[in-house]
Amino acid sequence: MPMATTPAGRLKWQMFATSFTALFLEMMVIRWVPSVVHLIAFYANLMLLSSFLGLGAGAMLARRKGRPLFDFFPFLMALEIGVMLLCRNVVFGASTSTFYMADPGAITAHSLSLLAIFSANALLFAPLGQRMGFLFEALPRLPAYSWDLVGSLAGTLCFGAFSLMHFSPVLGLLGIAILYFFMSPGRRWLVDAAIFAAVLAVVQESSERGAIWSPYHYITVTRAETPKVLESAPAPGLLTMTDPPVYSVSVNQVYYHYDLSIDPARYSPGTPRARLVEGLSEYFRFPFALATGRGRALVLGAGGGGDVQGALASGFRHVDAVEIDPMVVRISRKFSAGAPYSDPRVSIHVDDARSFLANAKPGYDVVVFGLLDSHALFSSMNNVRLDGYVYTVEGVRRAYELLDDKGMLSLGFYIEKDWLLPKLYELVREATGQKPFMYILNKTVVFCVPKDPAFRAPAKLFQLQRVVLDAAPASVDVPTDDWPYLYLEYRSVPPDYLVAIGVLLAVSVLSLGILRGASFGLGDMHFGLIGMGFLMLETKSITDCSLYFGATWLVTTIVVAGVLLMVLAANLVAERVRAFSWWMYAPLLVALAGLFVVPREYVLGFDYAGRLAWALLVVPLPILFAGIIFSTTFRETSSPSAVFGANLVGAMVGGFCEYLGMAIGNHRLSLLVMSAYLGSMLLLAASRRLGRPI
Repeated sequence: MPMATTPAGRLKWQMFATSFTALFLEMMVIRWVPSVVHLIAFYANLMLLSSFLGLGAGAMLARRKGRPLFDFFPFLMALEIGVMLLCRNVVFGASTSTFYMADPGAITAHSLSLLAIFSANALLFAPLGQRMGFLFEALPRLPAYSWDLVGSLAGTLCFGAFSLMHFSPVLGLLGIAILYFFMSPGRRWLVDAAIFAAVLAVVQESSERGAIWSPYHYITVTRAETPKVLESAPAPGLLTMTDPPVYSVSVNQVYYHYDLSIDPARYSPGTPRARLVEGLSEYFRFPFALATGRGRALVLGAGGGGDVQGALASGFRHVDAVEIDPMVVRISRKFSAGAPYSDPRVSIHVDDARSFLANAKPGYDVVVFGLLDSHALFSSMNNVRLDGYVYTVEGVRRAYELLDDKGMLSLGFYIEKDWLLPKLYELVREATGQKPFMYILNKTVVFCVPKDPAFRAPAKLFQLQRVVLDAAPASVDVPTDDWPYLYLEYRSVPPDYLVAIGVLLAVSVLSLGILRGASFGLGDMHFGLIGMGFLMLETKSITDCSLYFGATWLVTTIVVAGVLLMVLAANLVAERVRAFSWWMYAPLLVALAGLFVVPREYVLGFDYAGRLAWALLVVPLPILFAGIIFSTTFRETSSPSAVFGANLVGAMVGGFCEYLGMAIGNHRLSLLVMSAYLGSMLLLAASRRLGRPI
């Protein structure tokens, strides 16, 4: 049934279904692609931005005549999956100033692969964008936008539940296929059904049997001696047997940790397993053997529980084990022969390490930073890694404050890049005010800082040898809460990011020029700048709340849902406002200025209730005011589909601008947000002065 003759009520539900599908598919792609192409985990926000480009470009095509792009949706889904599988074995490149948990390859292959994945993803979302554009043309502006927001909100919440309970790309794609047929009544389904069936078969066949999805990772478990064979169940009698297996846990196809017993007595001397366990046992027991007290220990990033076993073997009476990923804990309970999480002396806290530090009570004899995760970003909205706010001056300082008078802080790290050693040294020194003792085992360095100034560190303990830096560290950029980039050598956007962003941005601008051409005007730029400011505001909300409450999937989901609710509230307010007023910019700019002037360090000093009040009442204010401006001007536009598309493309540009935080720090990005909204105001004024419709 053509949209021109479709009842308005049905059109509203079609808008809901289209927005729901777009949001659900967007989040599913971001969640799934890193499991296929590993280093996309470090570029997950580019998948989000390519989705915006596709939706925006599609919306701009709403008034073009011809066959709807929605008819080609199954073909485009098959294309994206084909591109991902072709890029599966590409080794991505990285500059010398960037550290990944993988061996780098050539930056040329890196950029071409990113461009192919980015372009295929944008094409996949173009049909959904065009369909949304059709609906914006057929419905009253603001009611259509409300249904769009409600659909997006429902998609966010539904995906959150789907991801937590049992994420599966096969089930997710099956759901998308069902939604497609629901939105395409009267079509000949035979060809489309065959394409979807083929896609599902390929995805199922290319997926590893026995793989596990957590809220953060794609996890596989193998035995150390048979890394190609996935394990779904532990060996019988694992907890009591002699020579128990050593299980290797990988995330997104890269080694993560071992699940094993660190007790050498359980292994036959001289065997490969025994030699592996002997080395790991000494490493895990080292910080606890170095400590003087044996009361309370805190392990941040407990993972498979090796550090926890080290504390128990050293005689500690109580261990707090903090691990952000609940599935990692569950796997360790199942596959670890040492059973660290079954010991009554151990309390498990499934939480972000920085969040736990903010609420923990002092009095620890040892605080150990385990080898925390650095295999992914904590949100697709930004480029900060999952452990970004743990390895900062403020994070390490808070951990040091939790020690008692005789306590010991220990931070271990795998040094793959030469510049990481002085960077970590300066981080620990600045955070504690003390020069750390350094011990090295192969490429792993352990920094130890005692609270007792009279402590005398041994020259050697087990096989770990104490070392001294050859020279005082030169000026290095130490990670802070404003610049949480341990894995960057210095403040800059690394060349590999610049190349990828430059190519993708050029393709985006070229596409926009082809689609809009001479019709691109001041109205497009006004809505584009609003979109740019909005995405950066949403990103800031997520990063701020993640710092206040932890970088967990739940915090991110709640913030995204809260942002959509705030925009929906703004749209409902706009429906009751007669017309746009220039005064609407005043509270927006005041709210932005307030967030810029009040440092996040000040808010972190609040108790939990104060931080919660700030997050609920202050952080969302700019989003509310910006939403009212968007809705009141969107109601007046003569081409809703085109400017809605421009808004989404502007959001994509805002996502690219977020990378500037690597060079200038995240706090200064607020100035760019204010500049975007001031620019939108000036462009709107110029458009009205020239008598041009928006």
